[in-house]
Amino acid sequence: MSLTPQEKVERLLPVLEARYGHATTELHHENPYQLTVAVVLSAQCTDVRVNQVTPHFFRRFPDFASLARAQPAEVFSYIKSISYPNSKAQRLVELARTVMERYGGELPADPAELQKLPGIGRKSANVISSVLWEAPVIAVDTHVFRVSRRLGLSQSNTPEKVEKDLSAIIPEKYLGRAHHWLILFGRYHCTARKPACDQCPFAEFCDYFQSRVSSLSR
Repeated sequence: MSLTPQEKVERLLPVLEARYGHATTELHHENPYQLTVAVVLSAQCTDVRVNQVTPHFFRRFPDFASLARAQPAEVFSYIKSISYPNSKAQRLVELARTVMERYGGELPADPAELQKLPGIGRKSANVISSVLWEAPVIAVDTHVFRVSRRLGLSQSNTPEKVEKDLSAIIPEKYLGRAHHWLILFGRYHCTARKPACDQCPFAEFCDYFQSRVSSLSR
């Protein structure tokens, strides 16, 4: 079935909404500070691992002020089981100090301002602003990137270009939630190595699945 990316989105969204509803990040947090720390720690690391580390971390460093007073060596001791702990410890302390010095201890809500913080790139800024303030932005992580290209929502080869493509075809009111829906679909269904294509509700118009069918029929 040949559909445009826009037509595919119109079919995808109701199914994903019915399946995942009001899904949000799987990173455990209770406030903007905790989410920001968790997002920084989650880079190239699983949410499960981050959630194992953050309770102890937050007891020692409960806010930006306490983290800003810390030394990276001490922060490292709390996150050493996380990927790239040395660089993340340094960035977290620098981030906290920047928030205290430039923003009076309050996390800025503007995604562009968030990207000025150490350790916060475009994807992380979009995650934080969409989760905390329901900003109409979509973060493209490895799952969103993979699923979008497989389904044919985008043919672009960088996360930034895929984000632009998705933002053009997904209605603004769905952007933040669509990020979480695509993540969950990619994490538990359309996985990197063994996607469950035989159980996929989108197989009939999925570029990846149709290419597999064509290759097998040759």
